[in-house]
Amino acid sequence: MPSAIKMSDTVALPLEKCLALKALSERFSCPWSEFSESLNGPPDTLRGLDLESLKKQGWFPLSITAGEATVIALDPGPGLGTEIKAALRVEAVRFLVTLPADLLRIIEHNQDINPGFTPDAGRTPLAKVRTYLAGRRSLLAHYRTLLAKTRTDLSFIRTGISFITIAVLFFRILGGGLLLFLEIPLLVAGSIIAADSLRRYLPARKVGTVTPPCELTQATNGTTVLATGKIGAIRYFRRSGEVPGAALLRERWQLLSPVMRRRYLASDRTDQAEERTTLACYRTWMGKVRTGLAFVRTGIAFIGLGLGLVRAFPPSHWGIFDFGLIAVGTAMMAEGFFWYFRGRQAGVEGQDTVRRGNEAFSIWDVFFPHRHPLPGLATNPARLPVTAAQLPGIWGTTGLALERTLLAERRNVMARLRTTMARARTGYAFIRTGISLFMIGVALELGLPDALPTWTVVDYGLIAGGLLLVFDGFVWSIPAERLRRQFPYCYADLEIAIADYGIPSRTWKKAVFNRETI
Repeated sequence: MPSAIKMSDTVALPLEKCLALKALSERFSCPWSEFSESLNGPPDTLRGLDLESLKKQGWFPLSITAGEATVIALDPGPGLGTEIKAALRVEAVRFLVTLPADLLRIIEHNQDINPGFTPDAGRTPLAKVRTYLAGRRSLLAHYRTLLAKTRTDLSFIRTGISFITIAVLFFRILGGGLLLFLEIPLLVAGSIIAADSLRRYLPARKVGTVTPPCELTQATNGTTVLATGKIGAIRYFRRSGEVPGAALLRERWQLLSPVMRRRYLASDRTDQAEERTTLACYRTWMGKVRTGLAFVRTGIAFIGLGLGLVRAFPPSHWGIFDFGLIAVGTAMMAEGFFWYFRGRQAGVEGQDTVRRGNEAFSIWDVFFPHRHPLPGLATNPARLPVTAAQLPGIWGTTGLALERTLLAERRNVMARLRTTMARARTGYAFIRTGISLFMIGVALELGLPDALPTWTVVDYGLIAGGLLLVFDGFVWSIPAERLRRQFPYCYADLEIAIADYGIPSRTWKKAVFNRETI
């Protein structure tokens, strides 16, 4: 029989292994067993045992029937039998003997991990990590929706204060009288709109304090394991060190059993889910930047209006209103730039993450045979490690796992595209804000040319700040637009084959997603 793939370059010869197992069987006067994927312990019993402790104790329960337990052990004996009876609550124990490497693989197989990996690499723990990451992405999507609503509320705030300003200007220029029937409704309506919009804006501001940092661990092609930890109420990600021999094991992809392949694919899907979550975090921070810049543009409008009123009218008691507009505008600009500086770095890191993801090997490069030449005859089995009874179901399950991984990889490609487009939109927000600053500075300088030198400095400061933001916006948007054009999803329909491993692949149906659907 072919020997199992080990975690080192040396593979024990089948004859040597058979002789070792026969010697153990004669020594302990019991049958021998070796690793097989069909060796699964009773689930209800295993849930009450610590499999890591069983590795140290050197035994594994294979079955329990009528008060008798069948146990695979390294060193069968009366002492171990007494411990097993107490642990399993049985009256008798029937032993099978095996080699240490085989017992380790049997236990790890029931932990649902590949040889040498920690229990965090099991498909169930990895599925829990992916579920947690999906929940975080849903929360980040909620934050982005809240930020989009906030940008709408800011436009209402601008509308409300514009009503108030128009009402006050009418009163200052034209006085009261019959015009009060126009001025008072404008004043009341503007106050209600501004107050209601400000009330809805305040909850969105808390997003800046609750959004976690965007951290992406370094994926290693499935040779390390992503897991989550918790300190108090705060969850964090941690990645294990590289498992010795795991890279070699994966290189021999064509020699792996279907279950071992599915375990690697589950690890890949978890790494891909982490990247999508990190990209969603970057998009959320860039959404904060755009919201902050909307606040800046609102503040700029108020500052420009206040400065124009101060310089156009002689000093009077209305100066309180004029300087009030300037003060409110300054506060709004400060608030907006607070969000801008905190989120700008996310755009830089997001672009770097997208670039690294595009340059990395895709799932097609990693798994398909042209990247995995068969090793020599000493380690190359004559046929695939699967029996006739397992066809086609066990390979169909592995094929479906590969399909899910391929679809996850495509979701990552589209997540990179969305991140790139979010960066471009943020760059355009820079440009709009810069143009607003520039135009107000030019309007004040040209409209009121006889101002004091101090006002001239303010005007040119607005112009210079606007040009700087415009330049920064082009720095963000141009590379993002260039990168966006590399994605085929913007220009063509996407076809995905619906795999059915019970029929020939040429007869598989296809699902077509057009540009509007994507």
